[in-house]
Amino acid sequence: MAVEYDLVVIGGGSGGLVVAGVAAALKAKVALVEKHRLGGDCLWYGCVPSKSLIRASRVAYEVKHAGRFGIYCNDPQIDFAKAIAHVQNTITTIKPHDSPERFEGLGVEVIFGDGKFIDKKTFEVNNRRLKARSFVIATGSRPATLPIPGLKEAGFITNEEVFEITERPDTLAIIGGGPIGCELGQAFSRLGSKVTIIASRDRLLPKEDPEAVEVIHQQFKSEGINFLLNTKAEKIEVVDGKKYIWTGKEKIIADQILVAAGRAPNVESLNLDAAGVKVGKKGIQVNSKLQTSNPHIYACGDVLSGYQFTHVASYQANIVLKNALFLPIFKASDRVIPWATFTEPELARVGLTEQEAREKYGNDVRVVKQEYADVDRAQADGKTAGFAKIITKRNGQILGAHLVGAAAGELIHEIILAMSHNLKLSALSGIHIYPTLSEVNSKAAFAQTRQNYEQNHRLQQMLSSIFRVIRRFG
Repeated sequence: MAVEYDLVVIGGGSGGLVVAGVAAALKAKVALVEKHRLGGDCLWYGCVPSKSLIRASRVAYEVKHAGRFGIYCNDPQIDFAKAIAHVQNTITTIKPHDSPERFEGLGVEVIFGDGKFIDKKTFEVNNRRLKARSFVIATGSRPATLPIPGLKEAGFITNEEVFEITERPDTLAIIGGGPIGCELGQAFSRLGSKVTIIASRDRLLPKEDPEAVEVIHQQFKSEGINFLLNTKAEKIEVVDGKKYIWTGKEKIIADQILVAAGRAPNVESLNLDAAGVKVGKKGIQVNSKLQTSNPHIYACGDVLSGYQFTHVASYQANIVLKNALFLPIFKASDRVIPWATFTEPELARVGLTEQEAREKYGNDVRVVKQEYADVDRAQADGKTAGFAKIITKRNGQILGAHLVGAAAGELIHEIILAMSHNLKLSALSGIHIYPTLSEVNSKAAFAQTRQNYEQNHRLQQMLSSIFRVIRRFG
């Protein structure tokens, strides 16, 4: 006889854990199915390990460049294995939060196994048939494979293996110029590898503001990170233990290859056809309520074709939770979806780009740009590279923001809050502690106020001139 649940959650990553944990706290009967281990990509292969490695690399960089502050050190002696041990220790410290024991303590039945749908209302795992009022698919994504001749034979790593290597490659080639490639490329370079990034687009981080990316380009050049734009790896060979990557333009020789060229949704083993769930080229298709083509099955997180970030998975999980347990009336919105790339300087974004805003709103768009160099704390810290660029309507409504610079991933939250509550840019002109980097936001708000004053002043002058002419000849 089939087991009955209020909710069966498939996938124990960020999205699935939020749904399962909160649903159990609401006294729903919940089963959580995971084929490997709880925590998902974020804990084991993504956010947690990458930021730990980035932290180690930033320490190495600061020590190496301490002379600009009058502090002189020998070149840092980098023990790469210990840097990786720091990464693994961080994972070990955080993983109890995502442990099976914790979720079982919350009332979730945790089932480990590789399951599949056998019809629209039944999921089978370990020869058990689970039936539920609603199902949630949160199986995440994995590194995309590339059909490059010789790649498989030569051997390569992805973000799923990179944090377990204990010997630093002297030379590292990275295929992919997105966030993963750029973050890990800079980290490995700072830890002593000679890095080349192969990017197929005309700039690194192609989803970001072009001006902001140019700041990253300049920083990478200053650090000796080689990056090739509009370039694709055409074939790979192994010669005398070295990996030769042929791009058509040149030959790149590397000890190790890191592939960071996109993600693929984990859907193949789920037998979604039997469940009546449609899948597109990039992931499961859902409506604004995050329902699949089967209204009793929801999906959230990286398994969708949209934004692949842990915080987005958590946001979507909360929408799914309410719709699946109660009434499907709540809708997800992508108007205020932020993200950050943790290179140094950091890049953070929310909302529209300038180009997107102009295409949508035309002449109603206003752009304010505030340089870090004009912020006193940035000068004191020696972190003057970068700017805040905020896009608004003429009336001050914030359409988007792009920050590149120190702590950009922290500073953008003030703008996110303003956008979430439909506050105008002028709301950011309130009191800010001096001297802090947060003044980059308040100065941007004051800059728009100044722009508006100048525009109004010119308008007043023009009207005065018109009235003088009317009075003279009227």
